[in-house]
Amino acid sequence: MADDNNPSNAPEARNSVELDGGEALRLLGSVSLGRIVFTRHALPAIRPVNHVLVDGDIVIRTHGDAALTRYTRQYEGEGAVVAYEADDIDPDTHLGWSVVVTGYARLVTDPRELARYRTLLRPWVSRRMDHTVRISPDLITGVRLTADGPAPSA
Repeated sequence: MADDNNPSNAPEARNSVELDGGEALRLLGSVSLGRIVFTRHALPAIRPVNHVLVDGDIVIRTHGDAALTRYTRQYEGEGAVVAYEADDIDPDTHLGWSVVVTGYARLVTDPRELARYRTLLRPWVSRRMDHTVRISPDLITGVRLTADGPAPSA
């Protein structure tokens, strides 16, 4: 049995550096997979989805029977509150970043926008994805995990 209190078993120390909103969105746009968090039966629900960043908004595609589609449809006017998380953390070094966006999700209904998003985003599941959800960020937070060490000299 490993001794968690033994310093030789401890991973290298890491620093958590807060990202500004612009850098966090840039990083989020550099990956295609994330997780959307929404409310289902008064409890948090999380689904992995692929996304594309368009004009600062997160765009995902879904299907008509999806819980997310139903949830978003309930708040058609004002938008449904959701969180979206994406990261890129190396499993060996534990270095990388994580970004969380909180905002309002709305179903896209404009035919031209729908056609545009269909060309920009190909779902990674083999199912007809005929609905599109656009998330407008309201709060953007992010952290970069870096190796502990001296600050770089100027």
